[in-house]
Amino acid sequence: MKTLHKTLATWTLALAAGAAAAQGFPERELSGVIMWGAGGATDVVARAITPYAEEALGKKVVLQNKAGGAGAISTNFVNQQPSDGYTLLLGAENPQLHGVMALGELDYSKFYPVNVIASGVVVIVANKDKPWKSLKELIADAQANPGKVKMGSTGPGGLPHTVGSMIGTVTKLPVTAVPFDGEGPGMTALQGGHVDFMAVGLGAAAEHIKAGRVKPLAVLRDTAHDGIAPITADLPAIGKYLPWGPFYGVFVKRDVPDAAKAKLVAAFKTAASNPKFVELMTGRSNVMMNISGAEADAYLKKWQSVTAWTLQEAGAAKKSPADLGIAKP
Repeated sequence: MKTLHKTLATWTLALAAGAAAAQGFPERELSGVIMWGAGGATDVVARAITPYAEEALGKKVVLQNKAGGAGAISTNFVNQQPSDGYTLLLGAENPQLHGVMALGELDYSKFYPVNVIASGVVVIVANKDKPWKSLKELIADAQANPGKVKMGSTGPGGLPHTVGSMIGTVTKLPVTAVPFDGEGPGMTALQGGHVDFMAVGLGAAAEHIKAGRVKPLAVLRDTAHDGIAPITADLPAIGKYLPWGPFYGVFVKRDVPDAAKAKLVAAFKTAASNPKFVELMTGRSNVMMNISGAEADAYLKKWQSVTAWTLQEAGAAKKSPADLGIAKP
């Protein structure tokens, strides 16, 4: 009995110590793990919001890019860290598709959404020296020369793969996918002529488009955006998937103490509301969301349902969403 009382006392002290530590959170600098490589849309958003979050938290957030496995490497890394709130995952939509793409078992149901910051507009861009003036011309060229047109990719379940799968449900797109560790490296390769086209978040492509370094062919919308033609102009049938786009957010492990979560939520809500950050985001054609907790969980679940079943319909899913418990939209 003494042993049991001693054990219970030890647990009680440990819980009390953990709660006290969470109340004083943060007492040291934090680590921010960016899911994709430098220069991509996720990296741009993460590095833009972090200074405002640091100001609200009163502590520095040390950022590092940890790309690979369409986000699986960074997701697994953060999941292996202590549940103390000091390691943040600054990621995009990709973990929601890891199950259907057989890349891993972790998705955002295992993490707490500190803030789903914004959703993005997708644009299909081509190397500036390509003769195509529209997506229709690109597709015609690819169909006339199967496998010769090269598409920049970020791997199975990445944004380019998902968009390619959507297109593949309404027309043939016989291209060769060339993988990169994120939109940044992919855009560099596109400008260098190593790939011919790529679907990316407009935030990652906007400055390159303005400078004439790449050529926009279509946005994944049913209306024009910033003078760029909607994808439905060439592929009306793809309208059934719209609106659709990537999203960017900040996550911690689900079992981080509530007090630490609350401080992170407050800090990133303040950061995402900063007028300078909002101006940057909207200037890059992102739609501000700034949601957390249950509201963000509902959004994440719906996004996963729509996209996973789209991949299933396209024949691109490695595992059925039904087998993973993902309900049809």
